[in-house]
Amino acid sequence: MEVAFSTSFRKSYKKRIESTNLEPLFWERLQLFIENPFNINLKTHKLSGKLRGAWSFSITYDLRVVFKFTKDSPKRAILIDIGNHDEVY
Repeated sequence: MEVAFSTSFRKSYKKRIESTNLEPLFWERLQLFIENPFNINLKTHKLSGKLRGAWSFSITYDLRVVFKFTKDSPKRAILIDIGNHDEVY
């Protein structure tokens, strides 16, 4: 899996995750996602409503990453947002 970071994701990451104790866990989970986006430990699922067409995977019980698979290749994903349930949904 090839992953890209959107500008909005970079801003959210810097604001909510960078320099916290969750940063190492984020990188571990991202590696799992790269190896297999549907790894059972990630709890990957489709979103609905205003985020229809996007997907989410879990870093912790409440910390989520919102992403979209690109239309040109199902092996590419763009990370859109990161934060707790209320922040990203």
